[in-house]
Amino acid sequence: MPGYILYMRRARILRRLLKKYRDAKKIDKHVYHKLYLASKGNQFKNKNVLVETIHKMKADLAREAEVVAQGEARRAKNAAQKEKRVSRKNKLLGEITENIAKPEKAEQKADAKKKAAIAAKKGAKAEKKSAPAKPAATKKEK
Repeated sequence: MPGYILYMRRARILRRLLKKYRDAKKIDKHVYHKLYLASKGNQFKNKNVLVETIHKMKADLAREAEVVAQGEARRAKNAAQKEKRVSRKNKLLGEITENIAKPEKAEQKADAKKKAAIAAKKGAKAEKKSAPAKPAATKKEK
């Protein structure tokens, strides 16, 4: 048999296998196209080599998808950690600014209390002074 007949027989077998795998959803249209062109270019010696190549490609695609998923998970985790860190920092900064602002208010309140206490003491002293003094018992009255 001439070589071109053997080539056509092998090519038809490989093409049928590729079509069957594509219809069964074992490979997608992109992988099908890539392998079809490779089989047309006489890259596969027989059907078993083609099947092995399909398994390797599927494993590579699965590995790539897993790496992408891990990267997305890592990015989501890092974003959550950053959000926590930022909120913690904002909370701490908020408390610090409140404490900076509060002492002024606290000092004002303390000053007001001191002034009120001083005024109360002065008022008490003033009441004592202004209160009519009981006359001291004199010798004559006795």
